[in-house]
Amino acid sequence: MARDVFSIGQVRIHSGSVAKEDAMKEAADILESVGAVTSAYFDAMQQREMAVSTYMGNELAIPHGTNETKATILESALSFVRYDGGVDWDGEHVTFVVGIAGKGDEHLEILSQIAILFSEIENVDRLKAADSPDELFALVAEAGVS
Repeated sequence: MARDVFSIGQVRIHSGSVAKEDAMKEAADILESVGAVTSAYFDAMQQREMAVSTYMGNELAIPHGTNETKATILESALSFVRYDGGVDWDGEHVTFVVGIAGKGDEHLEILSQIAILFSEIENVDRLKAADSPDELFALVAEAGVS
């Protein structure tokens, strides 16, 4: 890959909670800010969400676009936002909203790395305990997400 899909500037921590749509918008905005997607990617995320929930369990949601909207993806990237107040994701409690944009099939590798990280509740607890975006980024990078 030309550059890392994930950098410290793509990590945020919020003390409060937001609506699901606002969390998805922030995920899309972060991806757009690093030049990974066009401004149409938020709509692509909404289309995906209407078709199937991107809630994955263990307080994780991974909003991303549909195969039909691949043209909105310029390069692979990840956004990682923790909402300490939680997000109501269609009745599920979400703390982590990980926006994913994958060029070609690269999103499959990114998805599998995130799924492995969140499959262990101890990892989720460590991510929740991180005091800063730097610490959160280090934990995610340590898990092999890059």
